[in-house]
Amino acid sequence: MHCYDCSREGNENVAVAVCVDCGAGVCTRHLHDEPEPVRRSSATGRVWSPHDARRMVCLVCHESLQQNPS
Repeated sequence: MHCYDCSREGNENVAVAVCVDCGAGVCTRHLHDEPEPVRRSSATGRVWSPHDARRMVCLVCHESLQQNPS
């Protein structure tokens, strides 16, 4: 798979991840990775994991989410 954003620029680079928001293949230059808290179910209710997961997002989605925080 190739990076979608590089392809639009006329380049061909290998994608190293897939954006969790839009599904585009992303190379390291167009990738933003961020920690994401993880909730795990337990018998007594929901518990936050002491370790964060990784969230892989393309720069377009990352910038969009920064402009419109939820």
